[in-house]
Amino acid sequence: MGLVRSPFFIGLILIMLLGMAIYLRLWAIDSTFSKEDNEMIRQFDLANREAMEEAADWRLKYDEEVERGAYRLKELMEVKEALEQKTEEAASISGRLAMLEKENLILLERVESMTKELENEKLNCSTRETQIRQFSADMYFWMRNADLRVFSFQIRIIE
Repeated sequence: MGLVRSPFFIGLILIMLLGMAIYLRLWAIDSTFSKEDNEMIRQFDLANREAMEEAADWRLKYDEEVERGAYRLKELMEVKEALEQKTEEAASISGRLAMLEKENLILLERVESMTKELENEKLNCSTRETQIRQFSADMYFWMRNADLRVFSFQIRIIE
């Protein structure tokens, strides 16, 4: 029992009681702040949740726009490729057209020269035909005369 009344032991008990009183007072103050903090934390959580939902909506819109942009870019590239291909085809067709036009001009010139040659040949043929007719007429006349001469020669011989 001597230990119970010692000043050290009494001081220790007093300090423990004082510490418990301070602890309870702090706990009471903390519970008051905790109630207010709980309300603030609940409002913060609510605002945070709304912000997260809005951010998710904006992210979804962004992803949709990126997807649409990529699709449009792909379409644009396809159209550009098709345009380049058509331009190359048009250039090759233009070159072929120019070549065909040159060939057409050459062929037209040849047709004209052949037409002139044909006309000349027709003229020559008609001239030759005339000459042949004249020659035939001359031959006929000569043969007729020759027949008459032979006939008259034969008559002379017979006589």
